[in-house]
Amino acid sequence: MVQPTQRSGVWLLWVMGAVILMLLMGCALTFAAGLWFFAGPGSDPRRETPHPAVQEIVATRAPVLAVPTPPVVIATPEGGVDYETAALENIYAQVNPAVVNVTVLVQSHAAIPEELRPSDLDPNELLPYSTGSGFVWDLDGYLVTNNHVVEDAGEIQITFADGTVSIAEIVGTDPDSDLAVLKIDPTGYHLVPVRLGQLEDVRVGMRVAAIGNPFGLEGTLTSGIVSAIGRSIPARDNFSIPDSIQTDAAINPGNSGGPLLNEQGEVIGVNAQIRSDSRSNSGIGFAIPINVVNRVVPALIAEGEYVHSYIGVSGSTLSPICADDLGLPQTLRGALVNLVLPDTPAARAGLRDGDAPITTRYPSICPSQSGGDVIIAIDDRPVAHFDDVLAYLQSVTSPGDTVTLTVWRKNAAVNVELTLAPRP
Repeated sequence: MVQPTQRSGVWLLWVMGAVILMLLMGCALTFAAGLWFFAGPGSDPRRETPHPAVQEIVATRAPVLAVPTPPVVIATPEGGVDYETAALENIYAQVNPAVVNVTVLVQSHAAIPEELRPSDLDPNELLPYSTGSGFVWDLDGYLVTNNHVVEDAGEIQITFADGTVSIAEIVGTDPDSDLAVLKIDPTGYHLVPVRLGQLEDVRVGMRVAAIGNPFGLEGTLTSGIVSAIGRSIPARDNFSIPDSIQTDAAINPGNSGGPLLNEQGEVIGVNAQIRSDSRSNSGIGFAIPINVVNRVVPALIAEGEYVHSYIGVSGSTLSPICADDLGLPQTLRGALVNLVLPDTPAARAGLRDGDAPITTRYPSICPSQSGGDVIIAIDDRPVAHFDDVLAYLQSVTSPGDTVTLTVWRKNAAVNVELTLAPRP
């Protein structure tokens, strides 16, 4: 027989069990309702779209985990073309009217070999011999091209982008910078002068364009980048043109004398040379830098010539691999004086070349004599390469100027004052 207290305990257990069961059922129902409430379309096979209230809530709630990556947007000019295309189109529209085709005419006996010359040909008749490029410098009718394009010319014919033709005369030439200035009578011609850039703004990797007449194909645009700066390219004899620009823009015979342009359509160089075994583009072209052009062209217009500063030495860049053989510090950098020419500014200033024969392990790199001065600065500007001396003389000085060379001599730095002469 169950006592009253025992019956009360049993009843209490039944009540507690019922409450727990109801709580579990409530949780299950709540969970199911939540799944239905937040499910997207298609979660219930019996319903194609969720309840409108569910659509409104789902549409307005913020995402919690998935953050969509914004699409890459490339800004393009009007018309839908890419930036590079738009830049090149703009350059061509601006500058092509300023670019000219330079045709050199010579007497027939020079143009045609004697064995191929027709018997009835007048030997004094002028025939096209070679072509190059050039560009309009100013509204007075001055044009710029390369010296090697027009040297030995009997007469020069200029063809503009619009097809008009003129005869030009040579105003001045400078073989040492490979530049020449021509002149036409500007009357009746619509001249479009170029705009000039600055060498200080030229950087390796920047886009450039060339406009010219490769193989006589007038108005040809090519593009590329600046591959290197500070190159030296050969001029006449043993002289060179420092600070030249190397580019992979296609430059071929006939491009000589045409402009190398930056993205703003400004001239940063005059195309002059290529390096190629096939005499055609191999991706290595060179342009005379605008800082040289800016000094030489006004002088050619005013005087018909440009006089370069001259020291009177030949030398090379000091390589650390030669330091031990030459008895120099491994850390020394500069321009090694290999030869001082007699009766020159260098000789008069007492600059010294090597006078002690040595045996070196690297004869293709190192000089055969030690004891020569090493130029480590010019007017307090550090010199690391021999070209640094040439570039300073080309871009800063004139004959008659006095410069101070700091040279390394017998394990000490010595200042040598030197008055520059005209280049012979």
